[in-house]
Amino acid sequence: MDSAHTTAPPPVSGTPGTDTPEGTPGLDTPQGTPGLDTPDHRGRTGLDRAGRALDRNPDVVVREVELTSQGWHVLRRTTFDYRRRDGRWETQARETYDRGNGAVVLPYDTARGRVLLTRQFRYPAYVNDHPDGMLVEAAAGLLDADDPPTAIRRESAEELGVELGPLTPVFDAYMSPGSVTERLHFFAAPYTPADRTGSGGGLEEDGEDIEVLELPFTTALAMIRDGRIADGKTIMLLQWAALDGPFAPRPNALLP
Repeated sequence: MDSAHTTAPPPVSGTPGTDTPEGTPGLDTPQGTPGLDTPDHRGRTGLDRAGRALDRNPDVVVREVELTSQGWHVLRRTTFDYRRRDGRWETQARETYDRGNGAVVLPYDTARGRVLLTRQFRYPAYVNDHPDGMLVEAAAGLLDADDPPTAIRRESAEELGVELGPLTPVFDAYMSPGSVTERLHFFAAPYTPADRTGSGGGLEEDGEDIEVLELPFTTALAMIRDGRIADGKTIMLLQWAALDGPFAPRPNALLP
């Protein structure tokens, strides 16, 4: 961790959100830098400005935001002053990975005691000791320009080939708040065999190759216990469904 103790935060020059740190790459060249002052391959600009104007917490003063990588998603290094509980100010630097916000859903059929899940290859899990990288997951995706309900209906159609019934918001959660900015919106929704509109599988042009799994709910819970389901968001939704959701013992269930 990069840090330095001071008794008070030094003044911030310029106006938060509009000031540009001296030496920001690309701003002093005729061409500029894609993603900063000219559009990058996804049409984005100002990627080095995220967080500069934050003032909701009086104990945090953002100093500098540096864009370190801008592939499909964005990696930034932010330097900020933080006032500790004992009143001392400390300068810290953190890297954050910004991939946007997302949504996830657990489709359920209480009449048949089943849920719809997916299985697909996840390289980050494979490179970190998962046997084959094939993870069983609830259908999920990034919001892009949509609101959470619209986004998760889109993902359900693409990945599962199903038209969901009424969506029940479950909760929102930051899944890896130490480094990833993403906030994930959790939903549950009923479905029946008649709601299947296609084979699912995801979008081939996005490199997706998704297997649709219709499982007994009891089997899905057992797969958590024996490690066959190791995806955090999926575990959270299945346990919610057992404790407070559609498969919970009455009268504690939150769904009718």
